[in-house]
Amino acid sequence: MLAKAFIAAAFAVTLAVPVASAQDKADQKFLTEAIQGNYAEVEMGKLAQQKGQSDAVKSFGQMLVTDHSAANEKAIAAAKQMGMTPPTGPSDKQKADHDKMAKMSGADFDRSFARDMVADHKKDIQAYEKAAKNKDAAGEYASASLPTLHKHLDAAEKIEQGKSAER
Repeated sequence: MLAKAFIAAAFAVTLAVPVASAQDKADQKFLTEAIQGNYAEVEMGKLAQQKGQSDAVKSFGQMLVTDHSAANEKAIAAAKQMGMTPPTGPSDKQKADHDKMAKMSGADFDRSFARDMVADHKKDIQAYEKAAKNKDAAGEYASASLPTLHKHLDAAEKIEQGKSAER
């Protein structure tokens, strides 16, 4: 009887391990994408300051650079706390998106930039809300970042609506 209890306990422990590592993998994926996203937002913010036609786009670009630089410091610290090696730049897709935007200028740039920032921040907010449910370094980072992401979404939507009204 004792042997059955021991086997049952050992089996239960074995089942618990993959759940923990699955959560760790999800956290690592989230932090990797968050860090890459922060790098991409900083670069897009710089681009907006250079290529933007409207003061609103240029100002939003500066806000992106400031806020996402600070957020990335926190995300990198969370990644290191979880034993990860953080990425050192945006993803290949994000680089390609930046290069595409860099070829635009004027009102076309402003419209595309605002539309992309609205879509990107909506997607980010969903990912951060999901990660914020975790009680670990990734969850704490996500939870602390949500107010800034909502602020960015609101600003991007105002720019997008303003551009739509000018057409």
